[in-house]
Amino acid sequence: MDDRRLRDEITPEPLYQRRHAIMRAAGVLPMIAGASLVGCGQEDASDQGVVPTPGYEEVLTPFESVTSYNNFYEFSTEKDGVAKLAQGFKTSPWTLSVGGLVQRPQTFTVEDLDAMFMPERRAYRMRCVEGWSMVIPWQGFPISRILDEVVPNGDAKYLRFETVKRPDEMPGMRGFSPYAWPYVEGLTLDEARNPLATIATGLYGKPLLAQNGAPVRLVVPWKYGFKSIKSIVKIDLVARQPTSLWMAAAPSEYGFFANVNPEVSHPRWSQATERRIGETRRRPTLYLNGYAAAVGSLYAGMDLHKNY
Repeated sequence: MDDRRLRDEITPEPLYQRRHAIMRAAGVLPMIAGASLVGCGQEDASDQGVVPTPGYEEVLTPFESVTSYNNFYEFSTEKDGVAKLAQGFKTSPWTLSVGGLVQRPQTFTVEDLDAMFMPERRAYRMRCVEGWSMVIPWQGFPISRILDEVVPNGDAKYLRFETVKRPDEMPGMRGFSPYAWPYVEGLTLDEARNPLATIATGLYGKPLLAQNGAPVRLVVPWKYGFKSIKSIVKIDLVARQPTSLWMAAAPSEYGFFANVNPEVSHPRWSQATERRIGETRRRPTLYLNGYAAAVGSLYAGMDLHKNY
């Protein structure tokens, strides 16, 4: 399908919201618990594939909130200041290199990603480690599709992700900083192969804005939001567990797995409840952010109380 035609067929944000509101009112879409996985051109099917979670009615977080309340320390530690500071960030041209312990290392442009991997709509919860949350309709594709292209070899156990480093465009990187830039994150190979692990290139039917991690970011909805690294330029398959930026900055507070778990408190606050952006009340946090049926087997036999 022609790329321009594909983008034209993506539901505009106001219509997206209105359709979901109508379907919820009619009892057709009482709640969103997991992912709505639909090719972007399939308008008539755009609300199928939704898995209900009893007791948790989900409402999509408004586009304005998703794009104006952002954690992106490379620009600012102030959430409401990121969007303004990111306005001059250049997202084109852009390349994503994938290499390391693979048989076919490759470098993809954003245009390559769009052409090679049909984007899907994926409505996911996003739970920040700070205790707030959103529900965001992404466009993207499973990381496994990239892995199938590069073919990890037998020694590959982890994926190491790296963000772009541009202090001239990202003021949070300038001068003294307690963080070792660039931002680095990681997943196990099995986690990356899970169908929920997503490379996102858009939200609400639009390309990602800079403050949301344009043009390419990671989304792993069962983990705290800081694992979903933004503005990725490099993915390496490696044999040893990578040390993430937050593990290096505060090893007593942040571990590698960072799975959402209401029973494991952050050293400085409880994770038992969360505040959904746009709401005043707090709600109980779900184990693995509500995705345990899809990803729980990844951690069979592990004591996740030791893997914050």
